[in-house]
Amino acid sequence: MAPTNSPTHIPVSLPLLAKMIDHSLLHPTMTDTEVTQGLQLALTHNVATACIKPYSIPLALQILKSKSKSDSHSNSNSNSTSVGICPVIGFPHGNSSTAVKVFEATSAVREAGPGVEIDMVINIGKALSHDWTYVTSEIAAVNTAVVAGGGILKVIFENDYLGDEEIRELCRICVDVGVAFVKTSTGYGFVKREGGLYGYEGATVKQVRLMRECVGERVGIKAAGGVRTLDDLILMRSLGVTRVGATATVAMLEEARARGIGEEEVLVEVRGRGA
Repeated sequence: MAPTNSPTHIPVSLPLLAKMIDHSLLHPTMTDTEVTQGLQLALTHNVATACIKPYSIPLALQILKSKSKSDSHSNSNSNSTSVGICPVIGFPHGNSSTAVKVFEATSAVREAGPGVEIDMVINIGKALSHDWTYVTSEIAAVNTAVVAGGGILKVIFENDYLGDEEIRELCRICVDVGVAFVKTSTGYGFVKREGGLYGYEGATVKQVRLMRECVGERVGIKAAGGVRTLDDLILMRSLGVTRVGATATVAMLEEARARGIGEEEVLVEVRGRGA
């Protein structure tokens, strides 16, 4: 078990913060033009990956990988980029059968190539039913397919729908299966509140701490949903999160520059949301 206490200050740099970010291009209304702009933004800021819907893989390959190849032939590495591709599977509700998820994952890995990162939503209803045999079998089947193709799997829990008991058991399963990351949310797990309005919390401090306690250092944690500011990003880093899903990439990294965070590591204060 990792400690639940987080530090008051942590070292960060602009490249480190950028490589925490999976830039999210998942909204259902995004046009090809908007996806193209988002992929170019991901390149400009040299984030970890662009998180995309599977049909956008050819476009992502065209924009991200052609740029990486041109950088590899450059005489200078000072401005080189290495932005990965992260397609989503069973997104956003996780309701596809295991066979369909395996097919989706296999197809995405084959198309995107080695190094691809797959974000898959669990079967939430099965988790709430405590059908852990089904949940384990599904995660294991998709992980096997992804790893066989040279990729890694991030497993999305959708914590807004779950209690601590389910989160703990899902973490245990993911550690046993050997997935690369557990992920808090899709960003689209809206829950009906009092008064009939829908909303979501996404990555909360309480649940991220719980996930870190459960997986220890064996599995990475990706926080998604509600990580919108530089303070949010730094806070998640202090809790042991090494990847976040975000649409506010530009705002967070521009704020980092404005605060004097550059290429070299500096010590920054951890603020906000229960820090």
